[in-house]
Amino acid sequence: MNLALWWCTGLLAVVALTGGITKTFVPKEKLAAAHGGGWTQSAGVGFVKTLGVLEILAAVGLILPAVVDVAPVLVPVTALCWVLLMVGAMVTHGRRGESMLVVLNLVYLLVAAFIAWGRFGPESFTG
Repeated sequence: MNLALWWCTGLLAVVALTGGITKTFVPKEKLAAAHGGGWTQSAGVGFVKTLGVLEILAAVGLILPAVVDVAPVLVPVTALCWVLLMVGAMVTHGRRGESMLVVLNLVYLLVAAFIAWGRFGPESFTG
């Protein structure tokens, strides 16, 4: 189970880092033209960049605390924060009628929930 949690954590960290870098460094106009980026048309540049920075921090928070063994409880806490972020993404894409993106966000939410459950529970770093 520990190995599955690490694989899921690594996958989610890559997803978060990719999304974060994209939102932080790609111009908003270019994001709006990309598939699934239409939501950025009605969002401010600051909001999009803030989400990008939060996603980069999530990628770091999913991996670094466990690897360096400093406050490893931050791994499941970060996973819970990702769950909340995905709820917001699902609502946003749902309102826009983007059902495939809602399903994708649901998958990310379930992966994050698995990580939070596993790292708070049976495969806790602190226990």
